[in-house]
Amino acid sequence: MNGFVDETTIVVTSGSGGDGAVSFRREKYVPRGGPDGGDGGKGGDVIFAVRTNLKTLSHLKLKRIFKAADGGRGAGQRMHGKDGADVTITVPPGTILRDPESRQVVADLLSDGQTFTFLRGGRGGKGNSHYATSVNQAPRYAQKGIAGESRELKAELHLIADVGFVGQPNAGKSTLLSVLTNARPLIGDYPFTTRTPMLGLMRLPQRDVILADIPGIIEGASQGKGMGLMFLRHVERCAALLYLVDLSSQDCPGTVRVLEAELATYASSLVGRPRILVGTKSDLPQAADGLAALVSAFPAERILALSSFSREGLAELKTAILQLVTAQKASEADEPRSAAG
Repeated sequence: MNGFVDETTIVVTSGSGGDGAVSFRREKYVPRGGPDGGDGGKGGDVIFAVRTNLKTLSHLKLKRIFKAADGGRGAGQRMHGKDGADVTITVPPGTILRDPESRQVVADLLSDGQTFTFLRGGRGGKGNSHYATSVNQAPRYAQKGIAGESRELKAELHLIADVGFVGQPNAGKSTLLSVLTNARPLIGDYPFTTRTPMLGLMRLPQRDVILADIPGIIEGASQGKGMGLMFLRHVERCAALLYLVDLSSQDCPGTVRVLEAELATYASSLVGRPRILVGTKSDLPQAADGLAALVSAFPAERILALSSFSREGLAELKTAILQLVTAQKASEADEPRSAAG
């Protein structure tokens, strides 16, 4: 995802309506033709459309200003002005539009093909043919078109995934994503290899599962250390979380508590999200002690150990992820019925 952009500010303007025309019939043998000025065309709308082929907001950051076309002027013989063309702004699924000052959500755009008309174009003005009366049979005035509107919007991308990976740098998140899915993240033996969120599709016989890997979280991230919490918005929509812990580290339970604390600082709801504790690098000599410490500290949790290198434990993890996502989706599907009942 080179050039990944997950937030930007844009300016959008709808088209102005065209002016009505002042015109009179000018035909042979019609010495006193009446008014025949046509109406102006309607201005174009500002429309947002969701497209799954988009993964970033970089195209919005490059352009920034979007304007619909103005309506055409009316003409004689009651000819209607041409309607202005709409401007359609494409965005990836998971895009939230906000008012930049109040932070109020204007639209939450989720599904492919979804459209949202944000600003309507101005109405075209009426031609002088509308204003003829018995008293004034030759009106020499027409209505002006209504001006379009202009607004500033902040666009934020919140990636949509079933399961999000959270962990400290070098916990093995990117490696695990690469062996479970079709994603090919940058992998290296140094902190903060992952600098942008990554999505991958895990194909299972029962269903496809979308996994998201975000840059590593360290203690103090909420105060801006490391890469801060700038990417945590991308796990807000996840049905469940995997806490990845390097089993060769000195304090595995402490790592989980650091992750919990930093997530809680960002959004308390994330701490209560369904989760699995996943011990990585189980092929290393120190891993047995780290796993035992996790089991002792979190006896009620589901804890799995795996090695992306040897593939040990991957089958069990896939099964656990499927069970977790299936249960969570079923719970979400039941919520409206419970409320209705």
